[in-house]
Amino acid sequence: MLTSQRKQLILDALKRDGQVIAKNLSAGFSVSEDTIRRDLRELAAEGHLQRVHGGALPSSPAAVDLAGRESIESASKAAVGKAAAQMVEPGQIVIVDGGTTAVQLVRHLPPDLRATIVTHSPTIAVELARHTGLEVIMIGGRLFRHSMVNVGAAAIEALSHIRADLYFMGVTGVHPEAGLSTGDLEEAYVKRALVARAAETVVLASAEKLNAASAFMIAEVTAAHTIIVERETPCTLTAPLEALGVTIVRA
Repeated sequence: MLTSQRKQLILDALKRDGQVIAKNLSAGFSVSEDTIRRDLRELAAEGHLQRVHGGALPSSPAAVDLAGRESIESASKAAVGKAAAQMVEPGQIVIVDGGTTAVQLVRHLPPDLRATIVTHSPTIAVELARHTGLEVIMIGGRLFRHSMVNVGAAAIEALSHIRADLYFMGVTGVHPEAGLSTGDLEEAYVKRALVARAAETVVLASAEKLNAASAFMIAEVTAAHTIIVERETPCTLTAPLEALGVTIVRA
């Protein structure tokens, strides 16, 4: 069997089963585990999967650059953002992450809402600039252009002084075993700090993020109290999350 054929079969199995185990692939293809690990390394380098101990998981297409993310299923992101906006109550202190789905969230906030929005995303802050009923607190730091959010020690230090009612988290991967993940280490640290500063964490998860993983884990999936998904999201993707005690809201 040609290497290209074997790689395609690996990707087919990954799509079908949601994960692949190197030992099982080795036996199935009658090749060494070293050969399979090389295949997985090359597929990971091409962005087709995310390697984990013993095998691989689907790689999130949400880890592409900002322009690419803006082109992914904008209608579904709008629905998720609208459902999230409806969770915000007057008088609350709410942390809003960066990302294209979070932009949809703030665009759907009622024009007469009075609340406090904390964000480390310049994009989110600009979206809220004309929303005069909202107090906007901007968290500074080093700008991570890929996600248009501020990261680093300065951001984490500023967050330590905030206690919020809700944190709306953006991620690139949601997986029952691999947890909540993103593609940058510093961004993962900031998101973890945001979880610690909020009474409740709500994850915004359009379809391409489910059952996918990125390189850096933020937290176990149970750090999310609620995950908002698209209405048509297959139950096969959400049932493992619900089994862990996470509330699923369909937008």
